[in-house]
Amino acid sequence: MVEAFAVASGKGGTGKTTSTLALGLALAEEYDVTVVDADTGMANLLFHAGLEDAPVTLHDLLLTDSDAAVADARYERFGLTVVPCGTDLAGFRDADPTRLRDVVAELAADTDVLLLDSPAALGSPASVLPIVLADRTIIVTQPTIPALSDALKVQEYAASYGTGVAGVLFNKVRPADGIDAIAPKAERYFEGPVVGTVPDDDAARAARRAGEPLLAYAPDSPAARAYRDAAATIDVDRGDGDALADRFRSAVIPEAI
Repeated sequence: MVEAFAVASGKGGTGKTTSTLALGLALAEEYDVTVVDADTGMANLLFHAGLEDAPVTLHDLLLTDSDAAVADARYERFGLTVVPCGTDLAGFRDADPTRLRDVVAELAADTDVLLLDSPAALGSPASVLPIVLADRTIIVTQPTIPALSDALKVQEYAASYGTGVAGVLFNKVRPADGIDAIAPKAERYFEGPVVGTVPDDDAARAARRAGEPLLAYAPDSPAARAYRDAAATIDVDRGDGDALADRFRSAVIPEAI
């Protein structure tokens, strides 16, 4: 029984990877959670999870001539199963992103929640594949016009592939942003609710430098508490794992964006 979520933003700098791991740790208090760095071109989840030296990563699983098994790229960290992606250009160049379908299908057989840390840009068919594969999308944004515009593009892409929106998460929120006025207006335009507002917090940057997820590094920080509150609003619909795996394997990859 599993549900797959793509964590997406449409632009860089919103704290998407920090949010993916934070929501993952919060949801892991109730579910078995697997986090996958599906950003094969600009991967950085491994740095957040202390996996810089991981011998096998998603890149290895996406090589057509690789004999690496999915189990080889699974790492137990902080109560999560983490599948990091490599950062070398050769791995990105040689990887076949369409193989992500089979990787995610296999992972779905042994978890309750799949979180796919998605590429920030949506400029190629491969970059939107996590959204295509997911049941629903969690959109991470900031309370600025450019960020909201990109977040709405994510919703548009998701809708065109039949992927729902689980919710919108405002991140790196500062007092001057006027979030109390912005959030209600945002709900008029997004399909899903605003699941939370996470304050800009030095603890998140310190956790990144330490190579630990925020909720492990500073569990009582304001941002960590906000992520837990956000995760509590996300209702996980644990569907049929076999049916989901079949859908992953047969997902049609768009030819053009």
